[in-house]
Amino acid sequence: MKILSYAAQNATAPLAPFKIDRRDLGAEDVQIQILYCGVCHSDLHTVRNEWQGTTYPCVPGHEIIGRVTKVGANVKKFKENDIVGVGCLVDSCHSCENCKDDLEQFCTKGPIFTYNSPDKHTGGLTYGGYSNSIVVDEAFVLHIPNNLDLAATAPLLCAGITTYSPLRHNKVTEGQKVGIVGLGGLGHMGVKLAKAFGAHVVVFTTSPNKVKDALRLGADEVVNSKNAGEMKKHLNSFHFILDTVAVQHDINAYLVLLKRDGTLTQVGVPPEPLSVHVGSLIFGRRNFSGSLIGGIKETQEMLDFCGQHNITSDIELIPIQKINEAYDRLVKSDVKYRFVIDMATLKEVV
Repeated sequence: MKILSYAAQNATAPLAPFKIDRRDLGAEDVQIQILYCGVCHSDLHTVRNEWQGTTYPCVPGHEIIGRVTKVGANVKKFKENDIVGVGCLVDSCHSCENCKDDLEQFCTKGPIFTYNSPDKHTGGLTYGGYSNSIVVDEAFVLHIPNNLDLAATAPLLCAGITTYSPLRHNKVTEGQKVGIVGLGGLGHMGVKLAKAFGAHVVVFTTSPNKVKDALRLGADEVVNSKNAGEMKKHLNSFHFILDTVAVQHDINAYLVLLKRDGTLTQVGVPPEPLSVHVGSLIFGRRNFSGSLIGGIKETQEMLDFCGQHNITSDIELIPIQKINEAYDRLVKSDVKYRFVIDMATLKEVV
């Protein structure tokens, strides 16, 4: 089945209209008309081959909201016209220890990501959500709460689960003090979710112009991380810190803010290794960890939680024709806080 998409043909080419093949509907498959697709910074990294390993043509997009148009004969969880989501994963081996533990993102045989992964059905590569439609195994399709704005829900499929999972895994709860480092696409979701968990939320930022926004999003305090005096006031006081910063920074300045047995989890991916002073961990028995999105079960849990608390992303809705401009703005952090593509506009370029 030929469909329209936006694809990059090489690392320096702008995204442009491109026809791709989608597989025929299998017995366990769900065919989805894509309504909205969020724009993740990892889309840009992959398109421009900044992480190496990109195969072209590349059709990015892993924050997909759509409407079911057809289901396979064995599909039980979905029916035509259901509003559904597809996140960063579209398949896994289903049989390894991690998959059995509902942690498909850590599949030992290799998770199949929504784009730029080997596609066992076609023998080629997976193509993502910058397209009219997609066919996905029902096990990797998610129910969307009906009270949430659909466009603003799209980024939950990556930014939402990326921040929810470490908060949940580290058992953040009411009354705890939680820090969020950085107030971007990930950080603004971290603030909303940590606040909904009942935490006292402190945002760390180097941008004074983000103070008002951090408070609007639910932060109880905002700290200028360049101000040594402000940082010192918070020594040994945090139960948990979520670091969303993807550029080089001094991680030790935050590790020493943790209480004994506190944890800092890194979800931003700086291009160069971070230098950790082991003493920052030893003195206080502190923990430094990482986290990668979440499994399908936890992603559904996150969506349900957001439905209960009416949590969505702050977005700027764009037509597909502005995607290259959006990428340039993303590099400059010129968005509050996630771009989302209205995929209905893809029809207009035919």
